[in-house]
Amino acid sequence: MQVYNCIMVYNQTRDRLLFCKRLYDPYEGQYNLVGGKREPGESGFDAAYRELEEETGITRDDILLKHMMDFTYYNQDCIVEVYVGTLNKDVEVRTEIHPLHWLTLDHDFFDLEV
Repeated sequence: MQVYNCIMVYNQTRDRLLFCKRLYDPYEGQYNLVGGKREPGESGFDAAYRELEEETGITRDDILLKHMMDFTYYNQDCIVEVYVGTLNKDVEVRTEIHPLHWLTLDHDFFDLEV
């Protein structure tokens, strides 16, 4: 079963959440949490920290991640692990592929068009 991760990153004041805006399908033009695939032999935490650094430049020194929950998709033969953390200092994020955006918490996160 393939394991993926999604990482919820809060800014220091916990009033914004980090998202990437997809440049191509699936979900082109929509916001998505950062994350990716766990490599064979890699722990969940190691995969989450690796993906976070690759996609944003945020390192283990910048944030303490906590494993929040998992979703198992039996019909797609995959698991999604969700991690969450708050930045412990100001960090200038850097985009790997998809542009990064800090969204305020009053954003409608259930709007499937966004």
